[in-house]
Amino acid sequence: MFVLGIETSCDETACAVVKDGQIIFSNVISSQIDLHKEYGGVVPELACRRHVELIIPVLNQALNEAQLSFEQIDLIAVAHGPGLMGALLVGLHTAKALALSENKPFIGVNHIEAHLYAALMSTTKPVIFPCLGVLLSGGHTALVLIEQIGQYQLIGQTVDDAMGEAFDKAARMLDLPYPGGPEIEKMALEGDPLKYPFKAGQVKGQPFHFSFSGLKTALLYHLRDLQKTSDISEQMKRDSAASFQHAAFSDLIKKTTLAIQKYSVQTVLFGGGVTNSQTLRALFAKSNLAVEMVWPSFGLSLDNAAMIAGLGYHLYQARGKGDAMELKPLVRIPFCSLEKP
Repeated sequence: MFVLGIETSCDETACAVVKDGQIIFSNVISSQIDLHKEYGGVVPELACRRHVELIIPVLNQALNEAQLSFEQIDLIAVAHGPGLMGALLVGLHTAKALALSENKPFIGVNHIEAHLYAALMSTTKPVIFPCLGVLLSGGHTALVLIEQIGQYQLIGQTVDDAMGEAFDKAARMLDLPYPGGPEIEKMALEGDPLKYPFKAGQVKGQPFHFSFSGLKTALLYHLRDLQKTSDISEQMKRDSAASFQHAAFSDLIKKTTLAIQKYSVQTVLFGGGVTNSQTLRALFAKSNLAVEMVWPSFGLSLDNAAMIAGLGYHLYQARGKGDAMELKPLVRIPFCSLEKP
């Protein structure tokens, strides 16, 4: 089955063709980072306008790279949430128009769920379920017990800032460009991660929950204190970036380790743009956890349509039918039964 994936949930316009949920024939991504960089984050209206301009060219490029005509596509999978409402509408209406005009089924996909499925597309090794999912993106940070594809138990999540969001805000404090995570990582390479004693927040009675708002505030006050005593040197910034990053990643590794022990999983799947961090991957490798760690490949870690097409295939196989034309975009989708809408 050839599945056309469409992803427009935030600031990437993406289309892909995937066969049988696994074999990627094309994966075209048009990023808007340069458009939003001067604002320090995504401007929703600008993102929507760019999606309108790019969706058809990107769609045609995906089909051309796959060397397939649209007539050969069996299913259309589209991210219908969570994300920016206007951005989601562009992708969803495109999918509906294609489905109507060519009499093909379409199916809505949870963009966040697809991030974890991306790791499964990045490995040829069989994955033993249940396994632990570690979701790290600009808008979401969560630990999820994955019973099987489509069945999840939420273990822990952030109560305030997501990790990627915290890095973006920290980068602005350090006068670094958007997106913040890669910039902080580059600066931290020449810094001392133990120079300043930052700590991520803990949630009382919830050992698997995350809180990065306090860590972000600690960095803000720390930089203000440095300014009061002297001009902040570049080395002070490097040490601050390294210490901030180390605190966030150490907290994640500690809670992931606790979840592995409690649920006795043999595999950990990682998903989301923060997983691109080589520092994070190295720290997990040094942790010597007795589990198989499956990371998404670079092309599948950021927002992309291949993961939408891949997961869409499995959803369609499980249901035996697509979605109705009444399907609406959703700014927020409960990730699993334990999460409130």
